[in-house]
Amino acid sequence: MNYQETLDWLFAQLPMYQRVGQVAYKADMKNTEQLMELLDHPETRFKSIHIAGTNGKGSVSHMLAAIFQKAGYKTGLYTSPHLVDFRERIRINGQMIPKQTVVDFVERHQSDFTSIGLSFFEMTVGMAFNYFAQEKVDIAIVEVGMGDRLDSTNVITPELSIITNISLDHTQFLGNTLNLIAREKAGIIKPNIPVVIGEANEETQPVFEEIARERNAPLYYANAPDPQWSSDLNGPYQPKNLATVQKSVSVLEEMGYPLSTHALSALQEVKPLTGLRGRWETLQENPRAIADTGHNEAGVKMVMEQLGNETFNRLHIVWGMVGDKDSSSILKLLPRKATYYFCKPDLPRGKDAALLQQESSELGLQGEVYSSVQDAYTAALQAAEHNDLIFVGGSTFVVAEVL
Repeated sequence: MNYQETLDWLFAQLPMYQRVGQVAYKADMKNTEQLMELLDHPETRFKSIHIAGTNGKGSVSHMLAAIFQKAGYKTGLYTSPHLVDFRERIRINGQMIPKQTVVDFVERHQSDFTSIGLSFFEMTVGMAFNYFAQEKVDIAIVEVGMGDRLDSTNVITPELSIITNISLDHTQFLGNTLNLIAREKAGIIKPNIPVVIGEANEETQPVFEEIARERNAPLYYANAPDPQWSSDLNGPYQPKNLATVQKSVSVLEEMGYPLSTHALSALQEVKPLTGLRGRWETLQENPRAIADTGHNEAGVKMVMEQLGNETFNRLHIVWGMVGDKDSSSILKLLPRKATYYFCKPDLPRGKDAALLQQESSELGLQGEVYSSVQDAYTAALQAAEHNDLIFVGGSTFVVAEVL
């Protein structure tokens, strides 16, 4: 197989949550455990940091990876989903896994993957862990996919666990209260392994403290960030992520990782060091176009607050969503004083654009339906004048189609 054929096989084998949603979710670890045994347990052959949370875990993962890289560590980074290139998910020192490594890994294990019945995500986790072990990384930053307690990444025993925050998302899998979701997220807390909590409230804090106590895991909470700490990642939510990173660096320093002297400079280079995209990213100027992957209620609320701080004549919003989100609670957060360009991301989970327009119009949001994300974005660019602002969002997959 060549690289494209390998990707086609990976994407086609079994339901993939990124594309089809709920039917792809597996509520157990048996497949991953079989896979790790097949691969001679790569998860035991590198040190790691495990990061979960409803929002912010991608940014925190990339910030920490940048800091470790700047401090001279050979740093693996596993994140999901990808925006443009599948290989974005698996990096070492910011460089994506080589195409030939992807091909060789799949060809070598293809029949075993089929017999076990692995999901796309399970295969990808196996590929990442195998690559990190073979390349002898000093540390790997591992972002949880979705399930936390039952997530495929949860076979590692990390140096440090981090939970950024808890809000309502993926409620069909994780529970429909903050307490229930916190219990799922707290599944990454390991016996005797320290854990940093980015944000907690009266519903989630007791859960974290109960589970940390049961597992004898030292528990730390992020404080307000030091004003000296800033990042090249834009957006109103980044100060909270910085606070989480700052506390994590402090804990890691106590464990013998000399990171703090490199942190401030590394945080100014997160994008070039790690390749992160889609976080309040400027696509062009005159008219200015911005994209952000915020896609659940808490994330969209923060993005809309930032949008309110921008200066422009007219606002154009290219908006699409996936069908398994609570769209009404999110649409209520959007500004009425804007022209909307409704679209469906190119995947089966995508929400029908006409239905999205109908739901939006009932809330006073006015706009037209477009046959694709690219058509919607092109229409917005054509309609916008020099001092207008175009915002693209609603889903990671909408943003991916304009990058």
